[in-house]
Amino acid sequence: MAGKKKSSARKSGGRKYGQAASKSVESAMRRKKKGTLKSGPGGKGGTVKSRKQAIAIGLSEAREKGAKVPNKKKAA
Repeated sequence: MAGKKKSSARKSGGRKYGQAASKSVESAMRRKKKGTLKSGPGGKGGTVKSRKQAIAIGLSEAREKGAKVPNKKKAA
């Protein structure tokens, strides 16, 4: 039994993120670079400086549009 490894929860292949999600993140990254990406509801939280935050915003926007994006991870 030592030779077998436990597979991940996702058994079949396929894309985790859809193409629309990719476009949304790409757009968010461009806006971050340009300095027009804002955080918070209605963009009231200030300008985004972090790359990770820009990606999170892009994925969140993609989710709102109904793109194929995995659910948010629960903060533990």
